[in-house]
Amino acid sequence: MIHHEGPQLPYVDNMVNLLIADTGSTADREEILRVLVPNGRALLRQPDGQWEQVVKPRPDSIDEWSHYLHDASGNAVAHDTVVNSPRHLQWVGSPRWSRHHDRMASMSALVSTNGRLFYIMDEGSRISIQLPSRWKLIARDAFNGVVLWKRDITDWQNQLWPLKSGPTHLARRLISAENEVYSVLSNDGPLEALDAATGKTLRTYQGSEAVEEVILSNGILFTVSRKGPGERENYAPANGRVGDQAKVGQEFFWNEEPRVVMAFEAATGKQLWAKQTRISPLTLAADQQRLYFHDGESLTALDPQTGNPVWIGTPVSRRRQFTFNFGPRLVVWKDVVLYAGGDGKMISCDSATGKQLWESDHPNSGYQSPQDLMVVDGLVWCAPTTSGRDTGVFTGRDPRSGEVKKEFAPDVDTYWFHHRCYIAKATDNFLIPSRTGVEFVDFEKEHWDIHHWVRGGCLYGVLPCNGLTYTPPHNCACYPEAKLYGFNALAPSAPTRPVPDQVPAAGRLTTGPAWQEPLAEVTEFDGNDDWPTFRHDEKRTGTSRQDVPAQVQPLWKLSLGGRLTPPVIAAGLTFVARSDAHTLYAIDHQQGQIRWSFTAGARIDSPPTISRNRAVFGCTDGWVYCLRADNGQLAWKYRVAPLDRRVMAFEQLESLWPVHGSVLVKNDIVWAVAGRSNFLDGGLRLVRLNLADGNQLSETIMDETNPETGNNMQEKLQILQMPVGLPDILTADDRFVYMKSQKFDFAGNRVEIGPISGDFVEQGSAQRGEGVHLFAPMGFLDDSWFHRSYWVYGRNFAGGHGGYYQAGRFAPSGDIMVNGGGYVFGYGRKPEYFRWTTTMERQLYAAAPEPPEIPGDFARKAAPAGGKAAQVTGQFAQFASVPALDPTSRPITVEAWITATNPNGVVLARGGPAEGFALTLENGKPAFLIRAQSQLASVVGPKRIVGGWHHLVGVLDGSLGMQLYVDGELAAEGRATSMLTKDPAQGLEIGGDAGSAVGTYQVPNQFVGIIDEVRLYFAAVNAAAVKARYTDGSEMHPEPALVVGFDDGTARDLSLNRNNGTL
Repeated sequence: MIHHEGPQLPYVDNMVNLLIADTGSTADREEILRVLVPNGRALLRQPDGQWEQVVKPRPDSIDEWSHYLHDASGNAVAHDTVVNSPRHLQWVGSPRWSRHHDRMASMSALVSTNGRLFYIMDEGSRISIQLPSRWKLIARDAFNGVVLWKRDITDWQNQLWPLKSGPTHLARRLISAENEVYSVLSNDGPLEALDAATGKTLRTYQGSEAVEEVILSNGILFTVSRKGPGERENYAPANGRVGDQAKVGQEFFWNEEPRVVMAFEAATGKQLWAKQTRISPLTLAADQQRLYFHDGESLTALDPQTGNPVWIGTPVSRRRQFTFNFGPRLVVWKDVVLYAGGDGKMISCDSATGKQLWESDHPNSGYQSPQDLMVVDGLVWCAPTTSGRDTGVFTGRDPRSGEVKKEFAPDVDTYWFHHRCYIAKATDNFLIPSRTGVEFVDFEKEHWDIHHWVRGGCLYGVLPCNGLTYTPPHNCACYPEAKLYGFNALAPSAPTRPVPDQVPAAGRLTTGPAWQEPLAEVTEFDGNDDWPTFRHDEKRTGTSRQDVPAQVQPLWKLSLGGRLTPPVIAAGLTFVARSDAHTLYAIDHQQGQIRWSFTAGARIDSPPTISRNRAVFGCTDGWVYCLRADNGQLAWKYRVAPLDRRVMAFEQLESLWPVHGSVLVKNDIVWAVAGRSNFLDGGLRLVRLNLADGNQLSETIMDETNPETGNNMQEKLQILQMPVGLPDILTADDRFVYMKSQKFDFAGNRVEIGPISGDFVEQGSAQRGEGVHLFAPMGFLDDSWFHRSYWVYGRNFAGGHGGYYQAGRFAPSGDIMVNGGGYVFGYGRKPEYFRWTTTMERQLYAAAPEPPEIPGDFARKAAPAGGKAAQVTGQFAQFASVPALDPTSRPITVEAWITATNPNGVVLARGGPAEGFALTLENGKPAFLIRAQSQLASVVGPKRIVGGWHHLVGVLDGSLGMQLYVDGELAAEGRATSMLTKDPAQGLEIGGDAGSAVGTYQVPNQFVGIIDEVRLYFAAVNAAAVKARYTDGSEMHPEPALVVGFDDGTARDLSLNRNNGTL
């Protein structure tokens, strides 16, 4: 029970389901309505003793999201004018992370209706993806995150299915309505209707077994079921250690076998009709008059009541094969049907007749996901957003004429990664892609508002509805010390959501009966070492100065129940908190009896710090408490949170600005940080308090503002690195206080705001020197052992696909560590399992505490920023000569994406002056070279391509024809003198030719710029395959000999040959 006074209730907007107010309440009706959820209720006692019920209406300005693509129309756009750029936390829930980056995404589906969220998630172990899955259908309150119910899903998708491989259609197996939820609870099971409030099954739709997709329109459920074995039924990982993304992308496709489309009365379960037909994944859509889909060749419209054909359109083009991370898009909007088949084209047809109205280009969007096609504000919107090299220019077309009505480019200068692995969504006011984080694009103002510090989960993405933006758990290592974790619901700015700046002192300090009692004297060390704070001391060394006997015996045992913090020990007492019960216990160290207990206002997530007979701890209610350590009497408490505003956080009530339990006490000054992110709710607050009386000495606000310029802090990001923006337990040494890798001076000012570099290696290798300390980039209290997290004894941490493992290469690191006796002792992953692996074997080790000295030019020699192969002069990748790469007497196709800043250089080369092949730049023009029996043949493109991204493909066919393609078009052709007659001695190199030259250039002829997406095939692809590859990323041939994407900062070969190179 928390006593609260004042006219403002201590809850965020739209949070309370039921509020009961007795007479004498100081909150007025407007304030009561502020905190109620839409459709929430308040019972107000009137002066005459009667109760009045008040119901808060759901505003028309917010929308629901009942299907994967919003509704049955397939148009992923919410009619929600409240959703806007995230500025506040509405709630945050478990889990902190999804299961594994390199394997199956943990969130398959997410929808929301009638104030509830429904989603399908794998709740299996986050420690190892090799442990079994626990798939669940889960319901939460949409506005406060309270878990309402869970249902088991008996089998779903193999958890070792590789990353970026879908299956996308899983998101189409869950839809919701006002009072019912429709889902399958097993892979081969039928569709079931569940009670939205309880999760109990209401009815089963007989005959709908093996449902792959479902939509609801006008009270009719339309399902797509397979009647034979599923394409993924016999999937087994090709390699238990690393993902087999390339193999799956080459071998697993929509099989184009007929499915059964069925119609059911939603309310009764009665089957209306069934029709066997081919149907392309994700294309089933409906409006008030018709049901639409693509049958693999043509668009088709059926009568929804009978299933009879209304019209069948003329054949339309499409991508050659539909992988499981993809699906064509079909959108019904008013009187048109829009379709994009993934081949670089989109069409519009009249919905009544099927007549094609227009055709236009459809740019690549999304990444390893379906592409985007949305109608917002009466225009069809698309933009090339797949890669950081894409322009991001949004084009809005008239749906009936195809005329371009609006076009604009991003107006921000920032780093663009590849689009996150899911589709963009939108509201009536914003386009919401995720090129790096979550971007809100105002198409009226032509303005991009970036948020690199938050993103959605792989496969599904984000959900904009209910006036909020929902971001499911992710497993991303980008911006690790700043990006939000957990299942977040984020709210926009509003007049009723204050962003405090300077906070009045009145009401922040509360004194207790022990306030005027003096601090105990500081005692000298007598050989009996206490353990007075988290991990023993301010450096968090985890090392005691006391000798511990080799043989120990239990002294006592006490059961407190629940989840306990680590203990601390001082002055004959053991202190431990029962975290979820909000209670701190002091236990007699010798007898095991509870001496006293104290209950705070919320969770206590870590143990107190004991100093001079004071037990000081932070609490997730936003306060710091100071008690007498010997008897538990309150000396003082201080509200570090600027206001008393509560949210649901990890399934309990907490402050918007929680404080970690283990505060830092240094020189009789208490250091504590309140808040969740420097980008939310006014940021973080670092306070320094006097231990004796609780008076504030200083307060430092760390918000989204760069203190050096006054601009947004995101201007300091470099590639996938960003300044520290998340709080943690503080550490200290004789010079600085630290929060993760961020330094503070003893006045509470930030020192050396990072990052050091956007280069993965340069950032991760900067570990020596002043400021070496133990820190946890993902937080000391993260006990999930997320596979991309670990502790570091050093100075810095690097983020990103090629960065998260770098600190572990250059400094002692592990899942848990101690520092003492001249060594760092750690328990963590074996080096061979440190990056991009599924296996999680661990080891104990001892290491010298000083990080090794790194040569000044090491980073430039090792791995480039962004993980690309040839960022600056001197970087290249080498691949050994192996039988799988022998080109003797074989046709050849080589491919690369490049952006060059120098007119000359080798893109890739294999061999030398006797036998070999190469792609090069010669005076700014691309060239393809074949050397056979010492005779050189070359074809050169007519135009310079220095600057900007370009796609190059060189082909040698079986009749000695040579073709060079630039950006999908044939640029030059010629003839070779012969096929290669033997396997060249010199291996393949990317970014230079370190041996003898294939061409007439001078070695090494290093490439200056960036090279990406290199592939080698021993086959001659045709012009159509090259065009499709450039347009939509279609595979040019099913059996590449070498696939190098540099996405993880290495020269890893993703083909089945696994001929990994060296950078």
